[in-house]
Amino acid sequence: MARSAKIERKTKETEITVALELDGSGRASITTGVGFLDHMLELFAHHGRFDLEVEAIGDLQVDDHHTVEDIGICLGQAFREALGDKAGIGRYGYNTMPMDETLVRTVVDLSGRPFFVYRVQIPSAKIGSFDSELVEDFWQAFATHAACNLHMELFYGRNSHHIAEALFKSAARSLWWAVRFDPDRPGIPSTKGTL
Repeated sequence: MARSAKIERKTKETEITVALELDGSGRASITTGVGFLDHMLELFAHHGRFDLEVEAIGDLQVDDHHTVEDIGICLGQAFREALGDKAGIGRYGYNTMPMDETLVRTVVDLSGRPFFVYRVQIPSAKIGSFDSELVEDFWQAFATHAACNLHMELFYGRNSHHIAEALFKSAARSLWWAVRFDPDRPGIPSTKGTL
């Protein structure tokens, strides 16, 4: 059975469609109007081996915030829906990711309880034309709507692009581990019997 989801969100600020296949090959088709986010989501799909399609029209004449945050919301909802009852998954995932001079760590628990910890300071306010603070806003929205624990930590790094990129790659690898099936535990990975 395919573990997939399609989420559509339409507000006065954005119109977004996200299609996700957890058991994919890393294929991505991303059109958000925010070039840096397109790049990050393509990396995310590739390194998580997720098939991901994102189409977004947002109020970019205001700024990128609504578009970036709402895509995070939709991607989180897509993960939650695609996972179903979560039977047989590993549940937990972690990754320590180097990118040149940068080192980050991401840890995830698909617990059904949203909690986000972000111990990252990106040194520049902008990455090209992209507001660096939107990296945190994206992942906050994702964690809330995926209903997962997500912890992100920067050990060290100088280049803002490298830091953001390492976070997206590390999150992808952590989620890849968490959504994988554990052949030794076919049931719900919780003593509660539900997630």
